[in-house]
Amino acid sequence: MLQIDFNQIVQEAVEAYDDSKEVVSITDISAKVSTNHVYRITFSDENIIIAKLSYFGKFEHFVEDHSIINSLANNLPSPFENVLARSLIKGNSLFVHRHQDEVLDVWVVFYRPIEVRKKLPKRLNEEQIKKLAKSLAQFHKACYSIRNTLPPSSKTLEVDVNHLLDILETREGQHEHRMHLDLIKDQCHTFLQNIDELNTGQFDIIPVFVDWNIGNFSVTEDLQLFSRWDYDWFRMSSRMMDFYFFSRIVSKVGDKTIFSYDIDQLMEERFILFLKAYHEEYPLKEVEVRFLKEAYRFFLLNYVIKYGRYFFHEIFANRLQQEAYTEHLPVIDEKFDPEPLLEALNF
Repeated sequence: MLQIDFNQIVQEAVEAYDDSKEVVSITDISAKVSTNHVYRITFSDENIIIAKLSYFGKFEHFVEDHSIINSLANNLPSPFENVLARSLIKGNSLFVHRHQDEVLDVWVVFYRPIEVRKKLPKRLNEEQIKKLAKSLAQFHKACYSIRNTLPPSSKTLEVDVNHLLDILETREGQHEHRMHLDLIKDQCHTFLQNIDELNTGQFDIIPVFVDWNIGNFSVTEDLQLFSRWDYDWFRMSSRMMDFYFFSRIVSKVGDKTIFSYDIDQLMEERFILFLKAYHEEYPLKEVEVRFLKEAYRFFLLNYVIKYGRYFFHEIFANRLQQEAYTEHLPVIDEKFDPEPLLEALNF
């Protein structure tokens, strides 16, 4: 089995950034449920930076996303001005190191460390749900307020779903998804048809992070968003892309070690409470609420089916993909009913 020395690639990236820096240690601080590689680098002068290493998708998208995130980190107004980690700059540009050889194409970006406060409890009470919803609404408003100051993004929902359809025509894609090709294609076409009917091209586009599990951000004592890390699923899209994970956070079962990606949380009373509190702070549109079903469908197609084997270790990826095939994708249209949500918001 091929053994890859990622530490050496991180060391190489440091030298490309500033070869006068003396590295004392490179420590892997990656989450153990995913294939992401994150490292804490300690220098001889006791300064510390964080390195993120990635090797899937497109290099151009990696640079594009992190350029946007860095601009966002610098441009967000109070009280969110320190929520995101700032990337290191070399000269006038974001520093990204690219390592290429006959086997690998790997990219490294550096961040300054950010402060972490408290993590959410595994199960929230109703007052905490409302406070969290208000904080997300305020964060979304802040992102909207500076949207026109950010670098352009080339990724869209349509581009990603069409890319999945292209993958299904390749030998590798047909092998990986061989038992479920028709299901995936049908779901992709349903998604594309439904977003066309919803006219999502008219939605406000803001920065969204999609993956809001409680291990990715910290809050203040009053549940105000304080800091956010792990930007793997970042994109410029509708704010509704963030809501599925918050439905999981506020669900009656709370955070679980063994997790699944079912749709039931989107119909819970606790999520409706979250929506109502959010809506009071930053009003939603009826068409956005109806889009929630498609945001969930896209999440399964893009992050579980297309990229699952990159985002999760193999044992998790296989289980989550099989559940998507057999349990989640086939029942989306049956289980999601926007009417109770719309009624609760007085639409």
